[in-house]
Amino acid sequence: MDTITWNDFEKVHIHVGTILSASVFEKARNPAYKLEIDFGPEIGILRSSAQITQLYEPGALPGKQVVAVVNFPVKQIANFFSECLVLGVVGEGKEIVLLQPDRPVKNGHRIA
Repeated sequence: MDTITWNDFEKVHIHVGTILSASVFEKARNPAYKLEIDFGPEIGILRSSAQITQLYEPGALPGKQVVAVVNFPVKQIANFFSECLVLGVVGEGKEIVLLQPDRPVKNGHRIA
């Protein structure tokens, strides 16, 4: 594993947001959902393609807080532009468990 410096870590903006909507991303190569996530007034609402279909149903996602990297370049996936990377734990079967705060926090707060 490569090590990074503190300055490297500070460049990564990891923030908390609340999922506003989730829908099946039919044009994705791998099963995924299209998410709209509210990161508060300073960052705004960002969209993400998330491969979290093994453990989550789209109807259960709105209202959940998630942790995401918000300063990656926009990535085009099929006809969709993903603006942030939602973080999760990858299980042995490649299922993703979302990273979430253990209690509600303000949207946009930075992870340190």
